[in-house]
Amino acid sequence: MTFPISEQSPVTWPGPHPDHADVVVIGGGVIGVCTALYLAEAGVRVVMLEKGRIAGEQSSRNWGWIRQQGRDPDELPIMVEANRLWRDLAARTNVDIGLVTGGVTYLARSDADLERYADWLPNAKAAGVDSRILSSREVAELVPDMSQTYLGALHTPSDMRAEPWVAVPALAGIASRAGAVLVENCAVRGLDISAGRVSGVVTEQGRISAPEVVLAGGAWSSLFLRRHGVHIPQLSVRATVAATEPLPEIHAGGVADDRIAFRPRADGGYSLAAGGFHELFVGPDAFRALPKYLTQLRADPFGTRFLPAAPRGFPDAWGTARHWQDDDVSPFEAMRVLNPAPNAGKVAALQRTFGELFPQIGPVGIKAAWAGMIDTMPDVVPVVDRMAQIPGLTVGTGMSGHGFGIGPGMGKVLAALVTGGAVGHDLSRFRLARFHDGSAMRLGPSV
Repeated sequence: MTFPISEQSPVTWPGPHPDHADVVVIGGGVIGVCTALYLAEAGVRVVMLEKGRIAGEQSSRNWGWIRQQGRDPDELPIMVEANRLWRDLAARTNVDIGLVTGGVTYLARSDADLERYADWLPNAKAAGVDSRILSSREVAELVPDMSQTYLGALHTPSDMRAEPWVAVPALAGIASRAGAVLVENCAVRGLDISAGRVSGVVTEQGRISAPEVVLAGGAWSSLFLRRHGVHIPQLSVRATVAATEPLPEIHAGGVADDRIAFRPRADGGYSLAAGGFHELFVGPDAFRALPKYLTQLRADPFGTRFLPAAPRGFPDAWGTARHWQDDDVSPFEAMRVLNPAPNAGKVAALQRTFGELFPQIGPVGIKAAWAGMIDTMPDVVPVVDRMAQIPGLTVGTGMSGHGFGIGPGMGKVLAALVTGGAVGHDLSRFRLARFHDGSAMRLGPSV
């Protein structure tokens, strides 16, 4: 399978969908797929609907890191469970998803970096994660032949990686075999609401009656919810990734400093990305949500580049419809797969920086480059919550660039929320009301 998945990728699950279900899951990214999987395993009649392709958006465009390191302390227990679940799921498919335990390493170029890493370390200890601080000498031994000397690093040996454009479709296969009905190329235009609560969904193919709906729509979630009077301060930022041609092995795990992040891929090349850099297309939602993001902007004023307007059809583009009827073609059908162009200048910079960091490997050829839209929240942690305004609706969105790795853990949490089962984790940090009830903004850790 080529990377990333796009609208040109073949449809694997054409449908049609049934007329009735116990639960409808909206969104075929890693969160939606895993939610459907665990609902099916619980004996629930579940239908998962994707407007384009399973993993067509950020779920096949991310770095492929499965990391516990640097997580918000409230996310970390879910991520520790996800780490275990990934191993279990990889063993349940005959597809090689590229799951490798290579560790994750954050390099320190300053004393401030080391201080931030040390401040986070007690979270790892509390969760039983094997993170530790490396000395400058240990960094040189772990990742040899770098042209730059680092003061130290934060390192988590048990962290993993996988090939997302292979892994998420493989998880969809497991969900299907467990009994979930998966349908691609089928947009949900809106919720069907009766007597103030969910009674199903209206799709481009017709209605599905269901008493429960899970929205895992990624970058499209805010647009979908706004139509139903639920306002969520979610924005989407563009992140660019480049894939190199095959290169000599440098290091088996994921590595990042403040300029570049890299990790080996199964094809012998490396995935490169800019550490801590993303781009926001300014649109109506950006203006509405700005007050909620002031704390984040003050903490990292140079981490976001602002662009004047999103391309036509993007969720927060100025011309994207905010209101439509159930028998209208929705914005979700108008753009089946959100496929932003990569930042060409950033790709060239990544190529140059990687070559300068490892001059002994010779010329760095770029095989491909792509971008994805990361759904993010003001405090850099997701919304995972039952919607009090609309009984029967559960939302899991705003994973803030953490979704691929934590996907199985969050999918299991969402399935438990819907069925009333034991969630096993404290979700108070992820409630939607935190943005409206006067709670102080508490940013996730900037590591």
